[in-house]
Amino acid sequence: MSQLKNSSAHNPKSKESMHEILLNIESKETRYAYLKNGQLHDLIFDRKKSRQMTGNVYRGKVRNILHNIQSAFIDIDEEENGFIHISDILENTKKFEEMFDMDFDLNTAKVEAQPKAKEISQLLKIDQPVLVQVVKEPIGTKGARLTSNISIAGRYLVLLPNNPHRGVSRRIEDKGARDRLKKTIRSFEMPQDMGLICRTASMNATTEQLVEEATELLQNWQSIVEKFNNATKPVLLYEESDLIKRVVTICVDKKVDRLLIDDHATYRRCVALYQKYMEEHPLKIELYRDTVPMFERFNVEKEIDLAVKRKIWLGSGGYLFFERTEAMHTIDVNSGRSSTNPAGGDVEETLVRINLEAAEAIARQLRIRNIGGLIICDFIDMRSRKNQRRVLERLKECMKEDSAKCTILGMSEFGLVEMTRQRSRESLAQTIFTSCPYCLGSGLVKTNESASVEIERALKKLILYHNQFALKLIVHPDLNKFLDGGDKDYYEQFATKANARLEFAVNDSLHLNEFHFYSTTNGQRIDV
Repeated sequence: MSQLKNSSAHNPKSKESMHEILLNIESKETRYAYLKNGQLHDLIFDRKKSRQMTGNVYRGKVRNILHNIQSAFIDIDEEENGFIHISDILENTKKFEEMFDMDFDLNTAKVEAQPKAKEISQLLKIDQPVLVQVVKEPIGTKGARLTSNISIAGRYLVLLPNNPHRGVSRRIEDKGARDRLKKTIRSFEMPQDMGLICRTASMNATTEQLVEEATELLQNWQSIVEKFNNATKPVLLYEESDLIKRVVTICVDKKVDRLLIDDHATYRRCVALYQKYMEEHPLKIELYRDTVPMFERFNVEKEIDLAVKRKIWLGSGGYLFFERTEAMHTIDVNSGRSSTNPAGGDVEETLVRINLEAAEAIARQLRIRNIGGLIICDFIDMRSRKNQRRVLERLKECMKEDSAKCTILGMSEFGLVEMTRQRSRESLAQTIFTSCPYCLGSGLVKTNESASVEIERALKKLILYHNQFALKLIVHPDLNKFLDGGDKDYYEQFATKANARLEFAVNDSLHLNEFHFYSTTNGQRIDV
């Protein structure tokens, strides 16, 4: 462990072969940046007001049952009620297999199959206390997604208190390691109605480490049950490890070369946490003490600025354009400034090179931006099916580095690729921004000409239909300047012909498109 102050020691160019994690600690926020070869690979924002809830276990209370969609809202003592579907109440082995990327391939003791309820009302009643776990973070106004299929995760193992199955992660491909782990967890003395999953990190764990962690997980579960029985209202019973603890284990599991921290208290905590793993991996934990902010020194701030922009330029001269709709995210690949007709060159190959570069950039940007849900990638059209397969394979290969579960379909004749990415928490944009109160999130305001046309309609309606003949029009100064170009003269001429009087005024507190009519007789605002 060391403390670095010399700025040259932090030059990323001198550490190109290193895998590093940077922890930036602020009073309200912790930022995690994972650098590979000096380039930002992954990014996490952890704010105190929006702490991660996934994995937390609660004693909840049923508040509302929606029979038409077989779901219920559960009060878990958070800002929004959680949401649970009947499929997350019944035992669902397939969901566990997808969640932990593993197969239940062991012959465990048979447990009597319980008859499955067809209606949620057979399982839940209003005000019933329930034990639930968060499987998906609350996003916007949507509450957390819940399940009653509890899983208590450790570094090597996952305990399934309500599921008797035992299995090994698919990512452990070595047959010898799989057989050893199967034999080990089969020998564990634990209740027959509980299951275990061996995670990827368990491949290098000793039997003693597995036994120790299994014991700790069982103790955690017993603590949860005791707290549930003693509680009388919705309350948090078990909280997943915070970001700092997870970072230390990530460093060990991913064989990270260096962990750099810009806060002394956090640095000391990481050093203490690492003592447990010192024999597994030699990790350098260093305190950053330079006067230049750490994220600026490593160009992470620039990467964050790029990651919230809609357009990302590629080295080839092409660019990506990101767009979000209510149902999906779209990513458009364009040739941009690149030459698509090189002298004596192959146009198709030029387009393929842009698409290959775009595939790498898309995978990286999805991680950094933390975009989840349905995603449509529109690559530049290629005539050759072979080239289409090249680009698709490059995208799939790059997405393998993503910790979020991803599903990628084939490429259509138009160069469209449909994919989904697991949505675990808010995206980077959702964390940093809120909808613009001026345009209500549309990014658009009406032109001054459109506002002028609306004013004309309103004026005619007030005079001819509502018989208002003494009016004052109040607008924003920018709109007023536009109306000085001749529209005011037209309004006055119309009012004069109708035997009405019209005055003008400005108010810079109004919306750019907003206008108000007042009666000069009584001073009251007139609703149009």
